[in-house]
Amino acid sequence: MAPITIALDWTPNTNHTGFYVARSKGFYKDAGLEVQILSPHQDEYKTTPGSRLVDRSATFACVPSESVISYHTWPNAAKPKIVAVAALLQSNQSAIVTLKSSGIERPAQLDCKKYASYAARYESRIVQQMIRADGGSGDYVETTPPMLGIWNTLLEGAADATWVFLPWEGVAAQRAGIPLNTFKLEDFGIPYCYSPVLAAHPNTLASQPGTVRSFLAATAKGYEWAAAHPKEAAALLCAEVAADAAAPNGKPLPEALDPEMVAQSQEAVAAAYLNTSSSSSSSGGGGSSVWGVMDLSVWEKFLDWLSDEGLLTSKAQSRSEGEHSSSLDGMRSGDAGERLLRDAVAAADLATNAYLPAAQY
Repeated sequence: MAPITIALDWTPNTNHTGFYVARSKGFYKDAGLEVQILSPHQDEYKTTPGSRLVDRSATFACVPSESVISYHTWPNAAKPKIVAVAALLQSNQSAIVTLKSSGIERPAQLDCKKYASYAARYESRIVQQMIRADGGSGDYVETTPPMLGIWNTLLEGAADATWVFLPWEGVAAQRAGIPLNTFKLEDFGIPYCYSPVLAAHPNTLASQPGTVRSFLAATAKGYEWAAAHPKEAAALLCAEVAADAAAPNGKPLPEALDPEMVAQSQEAVAAAYLNTSSSSSSSGGGGSSVWGVMDLSVWEKFLDWLSDEGLLTSKAQSRSEGEHSSSLDGMRSGDAGERLLRDAVAAADLATNAYLPAAQY
């Protein structure tokens, strides 16, 4: 059995259901794979999913598309150029949210307010551009609470806004009777890309193409099954996560999964798993009702927007400022380094459908 490790971008949730379905129903085993799923709560998110690709402690990592772009534009090419090999979701299910009780009803009203940040390279400037697109100045306070506690900072009033997945935190808020205001990026002229995507180290793609294809084929079966059987998939996710937590090297989640909440979330997200168009362009994708396929024009439009808005820059964010890095406050205020040429990064280098089963149709 070939060992495979998946690094999740967050504690297990319905974005990840297909992995657990594929493992539980034996799709991975049938493909000759032994799959381990790593949740970031196991080390309190001290190690990012992308970092696990770099140090090779993970074979695949769930990351936002911005992370892939960041690794391709890192100062001095200091990091491997990881590649997106599948999109977990076909449409953007995320949004910036505020509590309705806050009275913050539009992005422009976030001026001078507190935003709870994940401290990602482009995040703060994307939020800034959203505020400006709505007529605000884009001047706000960016706080960086512990990663896995960000949602609670909003609920507790320690932050005025944050970025969430609506089928997860949005459903949780609805069930708790907490009304939210939601600001979707596309409503403010931001052509946001796929998130999360499944990424791999370029050396993995070069040295183990057959294993990558086998893994993605089994994973696609898992997501396709979950899309067709959301109720059963939700129960399976809860059971698998509980079993992982109870394993000898397991660690309980900060909060145990609520089966009813997971079931409602699964119903909300299931339709976003599959590409239901008759064809998908670029890099070998095609077919209907398939998981993982990416349209490279979506990547290109996001890159165009980042470039047009001056967000493709040479510096990376860091808690320690240096020649090639800037603080989060510095990034927002313009200390982001030199603007990169748009043609310095191409969608075809960032993402590929070539390893997906859809490429075989």
